[in-house]
Amino acid sequence: AGAHRFQARHDERLVGELPEVDLERTVERKDEHVLSWAGHRRDSIETMAEREDVTFVRDTARFVDDRTIEAGGQRYEPDYVVVATGSSVNIPDIAGIDEVDYMTSAEVLDATEFPDSGIVMGFGYVGMELVPYLAEAGGMDLTVVEHDARPIDEAEPPFGDAALELYREEWDLEVPTNVYEQRVEPTEDGGVRLYLEDEDGGQQVVEGDQLFCFTGRKPTIAPLGLENTGIDPAGEWVADTMQAVDDERVFVVGDVNGKEPILHVAKEQGFQAAENVLAHANGEPLEPYENVHHHVIFSGLGVYPFARVGHTEETARAAGFDIVTSTRQASDDGVFKSKDVPEGLAKLVVDREDGTVLGYQGLHYHADTMAKTMQIVVEMGLDVREIPDRAYHPTLPEILDGLIRETAAAVEEA
Repeated sequence: AGAHRFQARHDERLVGELPEVDLERTVERKDEHVLSWAGHRRDSIETMAEREDVTFVRDTARFVDDRTIEAGGQRYEPDYVVVATGSSVNIPDIAGIDEVDYMTSAEVLDATEFPDSGIVMGFGYVGMELVPYLAEAGGMDLTVVEHDARPIDEAEPPFGDAALELYREEWDLEVPTNVYEQRVEPTEDGGVRLYLEDEDGGQQVVEGDQLFCFTGRKPTIAPLGLENTGIDPAGEWVADTMQAVDDERVFVVGDVNGKEPILHVAKEQGFQAAENVLAHANGEPLEPYENVHHHVIFSGLGVYPFARVGHTEETARAAGFDIVTSTRQASDDGVFKSKDVPEGLAKLVVDREDGTVLGYQGLHYHADTMAKTMQIVVEMGLDVREIPDRAYHPTLPEILDGLIRETAAAVEEA
């Protein structure tokens, strides 16, 4: 809904009063979708639970000792344990946080009204996705705290800079950069006051009606009872085979291992762990979980998503590659202008020696969709000189054609 409103106010061909977002209907639709998806997952679990030799226990399990699990009033002594407890909301440990009211992402997605102004702590994945929603659909004036010079840590600086400029201009955000939260306190009128300090020791104070904590997630470890075992969940406590470093019969997958808290990664780790349990039981070698970097942030209300597949220029050089690159602005291709989505850019990283495509980054309309194409290209190790550069005209993938042509020419010249 926010994306529709955003695009409506950018098309001068649309006249009349700008539509408002009905938050109650928005939440109702969200709930319907979530219920449907959750129902599908429950059905899958129940189907698996009906298999022979499977016992499904609806309770929290915890370690009693290294080889004993307690759940549902029963104790079990399994040969192997797979831990997949996910992650929990991370609330920053700053002075005064327990004395103010704050909202997390879950509460934002359930809210049917918002106050006039707010302060956002956390400008990572969740912040990048929800800040425009609060501004566009919620009509809020926002101050967003950024610890670094720009958002999107995994991207090259031009992408973070472009995102920051987009957010400031399109949603009129105040985004102090290179600052850290020091303490927070309630105001006399029921709002919140946040004290910030920059890298030079300078002080800033910001106020708003509501505080939002989009400060990431942390592995859900506390309920596991690991203190009753020899497993220490600190540092790199899970190997690439998904085994706990301190216990080769305990496998740890998904967000709880702290490696890469992404849904599709968690699923793949689960499959790898299952194969490795069988391999270990049969005395066979175990395979490490390996994947190509493939992340998407639904930034800019999903109108301007960020996607990264494989290497950036920096990580490719660090890995020892001699590379060529190409960067294109979305506005270089007329189709983006014709669709009223001219912002953003894309970049391709290619091995100079043999033309292998090593990575793609995009912050532009439909970058999330194009990431699938680039995932195939990168994971198959395709030579950029052999990739067709003829998207149907005029369509958005023409931005990829330009990147392909430019890097292919650079490889040929090398």
